[in-house]
Amino acid sequence: MHDSGVSGSGGPLAGVRVLELAGIGPGPFAGMLLGDLGADVVRVDRPEPSLLAIDPAYDVANRNKRSVVVDLKSPDGPARVLDLAARADLLIEGYRPGVAERLGIGPQACLARNPALVYGRMTGWGQDGPLAARAGHDIGYTAVAGALGLVAASGAGGADGAPEAPPAVPANLLGDYAGGSLYLVVGLLAALHHARATGTGQVVDAAIVDGAAHLTAVLQGLLAGGRWQDRRGVNLLDGGAPFYAVYPAADGGHLAVGALEPQFYAEFARLLELGPDAPGQWDTARWPELRALIATRFATRPRAAWEKVFAGSDACVEPVLTMRQAHAHEHLVARSTYVEVDGVTQPAPAPRFSATPGALRRPPSPPGADTAEVARDWGVPALDAPPTA
Repeated sequence: MHDSGVSGSGGPLAGVRVLELAGIGPGPFAGMLLGDLGADVVRVDRPEPSLLAIDPAYDVANRNKRSVVVDLKSPDGPARVLDLAARADLLIEGYRPGVAERLGIGPQACLARNPALVYGRMTGWGQDGPLAARAGHDIGYTAVAGALGLVAASGAGGADGAPEAPPAVPANLLGDYAGGSLYLVVGLLAALHHARATGTGQVVDAAIVDGAAHLTAVLQGLLAGGRWQDRRGVNLLDGGAPFYAVYPAADGGHLAVGALEPQFYAEFARLLELGPDAPGQWDTARWPELRALIATRFATRPRAAWEKVFAGSDACVEPVLTMRQAHAHEHLVARSTYVEVDGVTQPAPAPRFSATPGALRRPPSPPGADTAEVARDWGVPALDAPPTA
């Protein structure tokens, strides 16, 4: 562990140095999470802008990081990255398998300079296997892993919610960030613990397809035990149950119902006024009838009216909010779940720590804005100097 040199760098990872080789998607998000927790994250940007680049002021995944620019195609570019790797605790790389090696900054070269380095590799398919070299994105990785097929298009029944309908696409949250970034961070921190104890670094192969598959572990157990059907929209937790589903209100807003336990369902049925003749919660043969009855009741009032009905209850009914609506929800406001920094509303660091809280210390830096500062703080040769002869 090194002294980061960043002022005010609180958080449980204060003093941990992270070198992030610029990419898109899950790698930068993993770096952001480490930075939120106090790590000194240095992002190595390329001289040419990314095709997917956005205004740095809105690139939330680059908060709590410093940026240097290194041309990896220049004669001394790889050596400058190796100088930084020699001073880092963790490294994040998201190229296709073999690219980092061809650039001269692969695990072998970096670990030769820093044997205690944890070298994190973020890919979709992993470092080996028949698809390792193939291009892909979140939607394909989660599809192959068996995770995307779990997501029913609707939990409210009707044509959109039919089991044969195509699965819904949960943005890129399920693969890139849940199956990718979070597993990479877990791997990096576990390997860092080992490196501190032994002085020996290693390579962490974080594949989105592996992480997305791992997320299904409990459901795989239910499937093997005969408690889960291998098709979507017909199970307890995938919208198949009428009391664990999403319903439209009269104004087009939606409400999420999660009244699983009998006592919560009883409260739900009472407040929704289903009536004494309604099908029982576990009368599965009458689930279509129960679903239709619940849908009919919700369709009689706008979402805000139903929010008032269920407020303060244990009926487990909540509004389905847009991102902007979530910013103003009373519970999230009370917890400061979202914060505004330089005019950009964004999630606060998570999770929360009682003794070493994370913080938003730096807004996203434009590429190269911190090159001289990082060279000074990390004790490496000037990164913006002309190539040596």
